[in-house]
Amino acid sequence: MHRRVESHQQAPQTTGQTVRRWAHLYDAVVGLVALGKERDIREMTAQMAGLKPSDKVLDVGCGTGSLAIAVKTRVGATGEVYGIDASPEMVDVARRKASQSGVDIAFQVGLIENIPFPDCTFDVVLSSMMLHHLPGDDLKRKGFAEMYRVLKPGGSLSIVDVEPPASPLLRVLHPLLLVHFWVKTNLQDYQAVMEATGFTEIEVRKTRYGGLAFIRGRASKF
Repeated sequence: MHRRVESHQQAPQTTGQTVRRWAHLYDAVVGLVALGKERDIREMTAQMAGLKPSDKVLDVGCGTGSLAIAVKTRVGATGEVYGIDASPEMVDVARRKASQSGVDIAFQVGLIENIPFPDCTFDVVLSSMMLHHLPGDDLKRKGFAEMYRVLKPGGSLSIVDVEPPASPLLRVLHPLLLVHFWVKTNLQDYQAVMEATGFTEIEVRKTRYGGLAFIRGRASKF
């Protein structure tokens, strides 16, 4: 059984990540922004991560748990899935959703810059549409270093995140569509940080969903 960390504790102090306290509205907002494709995007993220049965997986910035639930269906009964989020409210909703779905996933409050797991714990670490919330390069570097630390040798990090639209028209429309119009991050920037952290076999590519890109790398540690 997964060890459960109760989420009535105070949110941990973070060096800059926004702690979202509107968990009860989060899924509805994401569904609106994703134009009804949220489930498809989560399934795509899980598929692109190359998950295998029995993998031990961590979802960083798990939100309300939708991606972790999709991941659990892929790693099966012998796999283990964990999720961390800075928001206790998000963790509470994620636990309820997992219970309603009948899946065993361990969710707990935790920060990307101080991931609450030992070194070399996970086969796969995932993050979906979270890293662009981190202000400043220093916090991103800490986050990548922590994700690298908890990966087993040869383990993989997979990230799906939004990118700023190239079209000036879309830059104007994004705020109206409730999309992350403040986003300035490009996944090519993540590639440089991953290389400096020690990741190898890094690949960056667009997805079939406009405005979303995917990056994956492997923890060598040899």
